[in-house]
Amino acid sequence: MRIGLFTDTYYPQINGVATSVLMLRDQLKSLGHEVFVFTGTDPAAPFDENDVYRIPSFPIVADRRLAYSPLGVMKTLNELRIDLVHTHTEFSLGLLGRLTARKYGVPLIHTMHTIYEYYTHYIPGLRHLDPVKKGAVKKLSAAFCNSADGVIVPTQKTKDLMLSYGVARDIAVIPTGIDIDGFISTIDTSEIKSLRERFGIEDEHRVVVNVGRISAEKNIDEILRAMKIYMSSRADVRLLIVGEGPAAKRLEALASDLGIAEKVIFAGGQPWDEIANFYGLGRAFISASQSETQGLTYIEALASGLPVIAKNDHCLRGVLNDGDNGFIFDDARGMLRALDKLLFDESCRSRMSAQATLSAQRFSSEHFAQSVQSIYFNAKK
Repeated sequence: MRIGLFTDTYYPQINGVATSVLMLRDQLKSLGHEVFVFTGTDPAAPFDENDVYRIPSFPIVADRRLAYSPLGVMKTLNELRIDLVHTHTEFSLGLLGRLTARKYGVPLIHTMHTIYEYYTHYIPGLRHLDPVKKGAVKKLSAAFCNSADGVIVPTQKTKDLMLSYGVARDIAVIPTGIDIDGFISTIDTSEIKSLRERFGIEDEHRVVVNVGRISAEKNIDEILRAMKIYMSSRADVRLLIVGEGPAAKRLEALASDLGIAEKVIFAGGQPWDEIANFYGLGRAFISASQSETQGLTYIEALASGLPVIAKNDHCLRGVLNDGDNGFIFDDARGMLRALDKLLFDESCRSRMSAQATLSAQRFSSEHFAQSVQSIYFNAKK
């Protein structure tokens, strides 16, 4: 099958959608399909990409870009004779994908990656208009999904939301896969030592890792405020935050105001193929986000042998088993109890680390692609 993947974000950008599309592309090719990716330009993109078509784009928020003027690829689309379109965005490239599917009379499958009602604070306007903005993005999401022949979501949480929005298409729950073995085999002991020296992490330091986009909806503020309390009696604990985003400078200032700046390491954005080593620096992974559709970084952490400490959320079902491969917390007290167990109880951490690696196996990229492939075949009938 000749498959077109349309996405606003793609490698080398580091975020859940970009990772998901890259993994899907690679695995679909391994299953024998021809795969063509349509995405926006990126200054950091490699020059030798095969079957990746980049449309002129401009930056909008932090690492996010928006493509425009797709006229240059219309001839290419006509020549490729795509059998099926799979969109991963509701915006510029998603609209191009939908147009392509309609023009050539091929099935359109859409993956709903993002719950936009959690992101309406980025839309300019007064705060009292937020309910209006949330209502608008719900309608936009439902309209796009209802224009597709089939919809894929990563969790039951997302499916329930889409149904509440009024999505009437068949919705398949398929957790996004990752390269499980890659997060184990690519951890480099010598590189980890180099990173420890680079960021001033001493042998006695017990590191908690957060990886992802640094933005308001990730709720990193809550972690920093709890860490102020925790670090007052745990001088050898360090918080490592890996990623970039619009809230980075504000959070650095908050860490300084809280008096913990020297114990919080902002590592910035890092190359996707080196992220495994940053997980390797930690003893646990932590997140207070409530905006995840699935939380790929949770699965990456588990695959790296890091137990996860996460704020209670529906997206954790089937990923995090409280007391088994990590801990779920509801408030600062619960977060601090979990930190103590994983940073200072070696037998507990060792047991949970083994369970973390084991529990990640069901999220393999191979299983993910095979499940998506079955949706494609059904759509082609």
